[in-house]
Amino acid sequence: MGYHGGHGGFTEATVRQEGSVVSSVRVGVLHGKACVIAAALVAFACAGTASGQTRAEARLAAAKKLSCQFPLMSTGTWKSGEPQAETKAATLSVGFDSVNVDEGTARVIGAFGPSEIIARQSYGTLHFLQSFREGPVYITTIFPKETQNGRLQAVHTRHEYTEVSLPGFTSRPEQYYGECTVE
Repeated sequence: MGYHGGHGGFTEATVRQEGSVVSSVRVGVLHGKACVIAAALVAFACAGTASGQTRAEARLAAAKKLSCQFPLMSTGTWKSGEPQAETKAATLSVGFDSVNVDEGTARVIGAFGPSEIIARQSYGTLHFLQSFREGPVYITTIFPKETQNGRLQAVHTRHEYTEVSLPGFTSRPEQYYGECTVE
């Protein structure tokens, strides 16, 4: 961040990110340095790429392939008509390739091979929707928020319910929490 001289009662505050100008604001010097610092903080808070996207949003917008791991899950059910939930460890991995948000298409790579699905990007967040003929709907959302080592926060939801619960199969609504890597 730099401050450039006062021309006609104004000072310019510039925020630089990785060598390029992210935001530049001209502010009055009526209140001295406090005004310049406040303007610089506002400019920094709004900083993104030249198009207004953050780096994570830009990575998601350009993503063609992602790999996701979900180590935590919640399962919902109803007992005696009352909703209940249980949270436990999980080991779910899901992959996506052939992502084309302009056409709204992608492929999910799962345990039963690849399937064509719907891809949508909205306000920097990437959504995948898989709808089965049998009724279930799976949704994966990847947020433009980094966790560790450049991975991005993600949630995977399975909207499914069967009367009989079988180990290893989805039989109740599930929500998984984890992260995805843009490959």
